[in-house]
Amino acid sequence: MVGAGLLAALLLETTLGGFSRTGASTNTGWFALIVALMCIPFGGLLLTLGVAKWLRNRTLLRRG
Repeated sequence: MVGAGLLAALLLETTLGGFSRTGASTNTGWFALIVALMCIPFGGLLLTLGVAKWLRNRTLLRRG
């Protein structure tokens, strides 16, 4: 999820015309902006929860 959001943001800046204060400059730029703004926060939360679960499982395995 985070990777898809970062890829969308990278494509928006490099090949899809970029964006300004008023938004993206092309239709596909708008789509990339929406995908980036949806995937980056949600993917960040999923990544944080996944890392926390991985760390907890690692400590439980070391104790037992």
